[in-house]
Amino acid sequence: MDVPFWVWAVTIAAIVGMLLFDFVGHVRTPHAPTLRESSIWSAVYVGIAVVFGLLIVAFYGADFGGQYFAGYITEKSLSVDNLFVFVLIMASFGVPRELQQKVLLFGITFALVLRTVFIIVGAAAIENFSWVFYLFGAILIYTAYVQARSGGHGGEEDYKENAVLRAARKVFPTTEEYHSDKMTVRLDGKRFITPLAIALIAIGSADIIFAVDSIPAIFGLTQETFLVFTANAFSLLGLRQLFFLIDGLLDRLVYLAYGLAVILGFIGAKLVIHALHTNELPFINGGEHVTAIPEIPTWLSLVVILATLVVTTVASLARNRHVRAQRVEAGERVAADGAASLEDDGSRPVGAGGAAQRSG
Repeated sequence: MDVPFWVWAVTIAAIVGMLLFDFVGHVRTPHAPTLRESSIWSAVYVGIAVVFGLLIVAFYGADFGGQYFAGYITEKSLSVDNLFVFVLIMASFGVPRELQQKVLLFGITFALVLRTVFIIVGAAAIENFSWVFYLFGAILIYTAYVQARSGGHGGEEDYKENAVLRAARKVFPTTEEYHSDKMTVRLDGKRFITPLAIALIAIGSADIIFAVDSIPAIFGLTQETFLVFTANAFSLLGLRQLFFLIDGLLDRLVYLAYGLAVILGFIGAKLVIHALHTNELPFINGGEHVTAIPEIPTWLSLVVILATLVVTTVASLARNRHVRAQRVEAGERVAADGAASLEDDGSRPVGAGGAAQRSG
């Protein structure tokens, strides 16, 4: 895939422009976005990503277009999973809703920069060392196991601070209260960082962990650096709006972790198969390529990813409906038992009174 320098330049400029527009148009003035605002802008960013994918199909062919869409959908799914952690961080630090946009946008920008660095390093490693595919595949298979074992995020009620946050608190004096949307504030002649800055550090450090999963995943679907970068960038753009749009729905996606485990495990296996096809390790098949297992085509990857997400979502919604129905049934049963108990309690004195009157 031959991508001219000017295409790279225009694409990067457009992505930076969208981030700046997001900051100036929505984040600079602190406010809590409405559901309508979040819905519109989420749709706009998804629409931009889809249009970009169609341009890839038009100019580079359906195969590269399929690689981009498979990568974008996977990265978007992983981003939704990351929102669980963002929700926990926001709740743990008590970030006011009108300030959450700023933390999210700065965190997303940092994630984009960080992933760009990871992409450059990963692309260089793949170019020079074919065994890297074994490493990437092992990372994804292990991550899939952790995801499946965790069974989701339902039990994670508290956010546990990592070593980066603990070090930041020791190095920088921190205020207990928020000071509007300021990251730092001067009090009694001394500079402090605010809880908003701490929350931003928390999201930034979490982004590092997320990148370890997402970059191998996207390289398992395409080795084209341009597609890896753009799929990551477009999956992150609009994540701020998506946070506010599905904030109250995240706990309903009870099977998302299992779906992501299937996707990551599938891509991990795909990477291992590709590594076998390009094998140069002397202790595997004498350093010769292993081609007995056919490589997984892009169209099959896209079908597996989409089917897994559809099944996961439908199963999650069905389980929620079942749980709600059980709660309603249990509530009706409790109410009926309570009414029966009241009737029994009221009938006894009436009966006793009647008997007394008859005996009199």
